[in-house]
Amino acid sequence: MSDAMKENSAEVISEELESQPVIKAEQLTLGYGRRAVLHEVEMEIYRGQFWSFLGPNGEGKTTFIKALLGALRPMHGRIFFRKDFARRTRIGFVPQENELNPSAPTSVREFILTGLVGLAVDGRQARKRLLRLVELLGLEKLQGRSLWELSGGQRQRAMVARALVRDPLVLIVDEPTAGLDLAAAASVMETMTSLSRDHGITVVSVTHDLHSAAERSSHAALFRRGRVVSGDLKSVFTGDNLSDTYGIPIEVSFTDEGRPRIQRAGGAAVSSTPEEGQA
Repeated sequence: MSDAMKENSAEVISEELESQPVIKAEQLTLGYGRRAVLHEVEMEIYRGQFWSFLGPNGEGKTTFIKALLGALRPMHGRIFFRKDFARRTRIGFVPQENELNPSAPTSVREFILTGLVGLAVDGRQARKRLLRLVELLGLEKLQGRSLWELSGGQRQRAMVARALVRDPLVLIVDEPTAGLDLAAAASVMETMTSLSRDHGITVVSVTHDLHSAAERSSHAALFRRGRVVSGDLKSVFTGDNLSDTYGIPIEVSFTDEGRPRIQRAGGAAVSSTPEEGQA
């Protein structure tokens, strides 16, 4: 095969992949032992989309994430991954809490590179990825500092960098703004938005923050009573769907830019993290 034919073939393969979902759930039932937590979930997630997973605690968001990460096998149905996922190595995960021992001396540089564990990446590639990520996430001047000296927002960006060093197609982030002040939370969410919008990385954010989801997401999934309502933001963020998910009457209108504006029925503001039966 000529070089030109190889290039054309590669382009066809690339275009074929780009038209496919990176993750697809089909009639997916998940649970523990004999107890089902989620029933017959249908979902398609494509490259570059920004998803928010929302719902009260205990409704299956973490269960679904475990299945995506390969830590939980389906009771029924399947999860399909695009063929270039290579056994889930193209998924990056940012947990809610850093699992490292704070007493262990760890520089930001060392911490980020721990994300390469299990991958066949040589030293030159590792350094190249590191340099690109610290620049992207504004960590250039912090590489040599102890991870434990960073502010909450800086440490969260370092955790994102550790996930991104794997060169993922999908970045899953569990409560990315938990415990952060408003400025740090806004910075982290802007980083996530940029990764999706400007770099084509699919972002899945597990969050309780309705207003941030409305402002940042392109797609959403609402988890409630074992069922999942998912799709583009405008079709999912309706008054009926949100009221049913959170157990309070919620009204939704849309800005001129097409972003949802959320308020409790009657005009009262809705908390960013509404609990069942509460505003």
